[in-house]
Amino acid sequence: MYQTEEFTLLPCTECTKHQVKVKVPLPLLQSALHSRKFSVNTLRFPCPPLPQGTASLSVPLVLKFASHTFVSMENPQFPHVGEVIDGVDMRAEVGVLTRNILIKGETENTCYLEKECQFFSYDTFGGHIKILKNFTSVHLSYVELKQMGQQQIGSYPVHFHLCGDVDEKGGYTFKTYLEGLAIHHCFSRCVTVHATNGLLIKDTIGYDTLGHCFFIEDGIEQRNTLFHNLGLVTKPGTLLPTDRNSSMCIGIRDKVYGSYVPVPATDCMAVSTFWISHPNNHLINNAAAGSQDAGIWYLFHRVATGDSHSLAIETKSELTPLGIFYNNRVHSNFKAGLFIDKGVKTTNASADDPREYLCLDNNARFRPHQDADPEKPRVAALIDRLISFKNNDHGAWVRGGDILIQNSGFADNGIGLTFASDGSFPNDEGASQEVSESLFIGESKNYGFQGGQNKYVGTGGIDNKTRTLPRNRTFPIRGFQIYDGPIHLTKCTFKNFVPTPDRFTSAVGFLMKNPWQMTPKNNISFVKFGPNVSLKAFFGKPGPWFEEGDLDGDKNSIFHDLDGSVTDYRDTYVGRMDNYLIQHPKCINITEWSGVVCSGNYAQVYVQTWNGQNLSMTIVRDEYPANPMVLRGINQRAAAFQQYQPVVMLQKGYTIHWNGKAPNVTYLYLINFSKNDWVRVGLCYQQKTDFLIVLETFQRRSSALSSKVERYMPVSSMMELEKNRSDKKFYFDNSTGLLFLFLQAKYNRDGHSYCSSQGCERIKIVTKDSSKGICNCMAKAYPKYYQVPTIIKQMPGKTTVPCTKCGTTQMVFTSDPHRNYLLVQVNSSDEKESSKGQQAFIYVNNTIFSFKDNGILIVVVDACTGTVLGNKLFSGVDIRRVDGYLKSGIPQRSIVLLSTRGDVAIPNNLAEALMSLGTAKPPYLQSNGSLAFLGFRGNIKPSWIKLFTSPAGHGLVQIEKYIPLQLEEYGCARAIKSRQKDLELLKKAARSH
Repeated sequence: MYQTEEFTLLPCTECTKHQVKVKVPLPLLQSALHSRKFSVNTLRFPCPPLPQGTASLSVPLVLKFASHTFVSMENPQFPHVGEVIDGVDMRAEVGVLTRNILIKGETENTCYLEKECQFFSYDTFGGHIKILKNFTSVHLSYVELKQMGQQQIGSYPVHFHLCGDVDEKGGYTFKTYLEGLAIHHCFSRCVTVHATNGLLIKDTIGYDTLGHCFFIEDGIEQRNTLFHNLGLVTKPGTLLPTDRNSSMCIGIRDKVYGSYVPVPATDCMAVSTFWISHPNNHLINNAAAGSQDAGIWYLFHRVATGDSHSLAIETKSELTPLGIFYNNRVHSNFKAGLFIDKGVKTTNASADDPREYLCLDNNARFRPHQDADPEKPRVAALIDRLISFKNNDHGAWVRGGDILIQNSGFADNGIGLTFASDGSFPNDEGASQEVSESLFIGESKNYGFQGGQNKYVGTGGIDNKTRTLPRNRTFPIRGFQIYDGPIHLTKCTFKNFVPTPDRFTSAVGFLMKNPWQMTPKNNISFVKFGPNVSLKAFFGKPGPWFEEGDLDGDKNSIFHDLDGSVTDYRDTYVGRMDNYLIQHPKCINITEWSGVVCSGNYAQVYVQTWNGQNLSMTIVRDEYPANPMVLRGINQRAAAFQQYQPVVMLQKGYTIHWNGKAPNVTYLYLINFSKNDWVRVGLCYQQKTDFLIVLETFQRRSSALSSKVERYMPVSSMMELEKNRSDKKFYFDNSTGLLFLFLQAKYNRDGHSYCSSQGCERIKIVTKDSSKGICNCMAKAYPKYYQVPTIIKQMPGKTTVPCTKCGTTQMVFTSDPHRNYLLVQVNSSDEKESSKGQQAFIYVNNTIFSFKDNGILIVVVDACTGTVLGNKLFSGVDIRRVDGYLKSGIPQRSIVLLSTRGDVAIPNNLAEALMSLGTAKPPYLQSNGSLAFLGFRGNIKPSWIKLFTSPAGHGLVQIEKYIPLQLEEYGCARAIKSRQKDLELLKKAARSH
């Protein structure tokens, strides 16, 4: 974070259209290139037309950001990545800040307004542009805005204020747009879209600004399109609680009620580069990096806020389907790359709720339906092509449903992706979330660089090198995190999850310190783990970050391995090793996961208690009475009721006990029970208790009961109770204090719903017991009701055949998905490494060219098609002929890969031959040692050319590179224009009115 740098752009006649030249001291430049810290390939972002001979967009240097004409110190402070690494596009963004038209606010040299001077040392009172309703046309193109905006509501660099519909729907023949703006070093946001619909914001840069940058304000704005915009270094501001950092949050209290002190983590600390307050807006090809909190944040206003509140417009934002989300990238943000969750407080501060108006609030859940009507079918929100890396906390945090994430890449995040459900039963409608065709990298070969806000450094990764860390060295890195569910993880690949002595690093993990529910309907299938995944799944251990791991959700962590691609045991469930509610005698412990693999069928019993003290509930499986599970309950101590939700194996018996007086009213809901599924439960009460027990069907949406209520009648023995499980009978064993009954589902359950299609089946138990004794019947219950452990569903055999359909079908996840890439690897080993078994080989798109004899191997690939044209091994005296082959034996437009094996005597004239294939000057080559080379035969020198050498005895030399194919600059014939989905989606967005 905060490693963005500015440089002056220089004329460059020799640059390609993907290169620029920047002003850097020559000695530093040479040193940097020699040490290979700098890269030559970056992402293109918008700029105005440049003079002839000046290249437009990418740089042959280490830049996240470039081109500013008022820079006095231009020594690079940080290395910047310019490559696709481990399959994820981590190339630095480059944008040009200067424009021919400059609008600049006039400011004083120092801060002078007392309120702002608490937090800023400079003047924050700049200029602003406000566009009001009923304009004739607004088309703002390629303008530079600097020192604009003010730390007061309504004054922003560009502000569309209450404009209504500004596209064809509003009567405008030509859609209103902003294009190619450079908004930088500004004092309040970048572009504010306020009660305005149908605006196009395209090719615009927002850099080094205060408060939410691209800001959709009141929660009613729809059909706005953000296309190919770049936001960098979004810093906290003072205007709204969600703009503020911790010190601002606590320090600004003029709008709270009474003496309330805001809580930064829950009231504030949400400043985002893209702040999207209504889902029906379109984000295509955008990038957000270096935000104090989030890159892209979707939130949901339950009612219109601000000036729009008086319009009485119903937002329905929680129910509205998501607009287009395609090919966006988020990195180097602190809280999250992408965040979909929460809302804002929509009432003024009061004695009942002293928090400030528009502070962050946990009151909204995204559940999109057709026409925003909850009675109509769900419409799954699609997140297509998200690239997320180097975010401290979360690559993406996504709550709600249905939500699909596909074709996405996650790397070097604290936690790659977390799915959180719509809510907790009984409010949750049973929505689902799925991620597919995606790649998760735990710790890549992008080691990072300390500085800016990168505070944490330690060793890690597959080579245990020093690298920046998302938190401290003990933070448990996870690729995919399960919270509650139901989730589906399928067709995904995991790489480079290697624990260290300091931390657990796992491909799949669980939310730590989780008090919530966990559904056994979480399922995983067709996943692939690379060779450097040491910990496929991890359930936590007592200690740092996990604490005691004794909250209800921690104990009930579980997922269904549908096809055995995680455990090698098809159709099994994986839970915590100490959870005996889900086990049987043939379960398999995996100690390093703290997990157990079991066969069976599972559901949940949701226990809700009223009119009792706040109790802990102990649930025991009759087969494992020595291993009870104690649940604290989900709600806070002041709640009117408490709730518990254990996962249970079906067709088994359980008893339930309390650490105080049994509740007067208890509800038992059947969650994730299919028709005829059952368990037997025995609840502990005082002796001689009287009961009223009924079966009800509860409609969650209307909070109404069905007209038919069936009453349970008592029987005198367990034998009579067990005659027919579907009868509405109960048996109270007065000698033990246990009330027994069967929970059996009458109706079918549809889709991902927790309850049946007829509603939620629940048993209501009411007592009038006034005694105050502790209702724990375990000592009397066992061994009387002990059952010998049995297996209902046999464990499958271990899968030994590799899964050929597992993992993502995509090899690389880039921000230019219309382009094809070729993965190549070159491994060169000297005599010492070869004797250790280290292979020398060249890899090209799933084909390995290896060689056992010492010598030089060359593979030639067509740069237009990716086809291997040939491979040739030179050994012994033939090594002298390598230079001739490289100079004359390789056709134009060819990628050349060269590997060595053993202590090869490098020919003297090889350096000259390599220069003909792209090295900048004749390289110095060791007379005996290892050499790995990646070059190009053609009329240009691509940025991806690499050469690594090593003296004999100094280890393995390796190159891994993703090479773009079929570029015109290679000399390839112009291909039939490939379908660019982003441009098609931009047209679709324009028609969305």
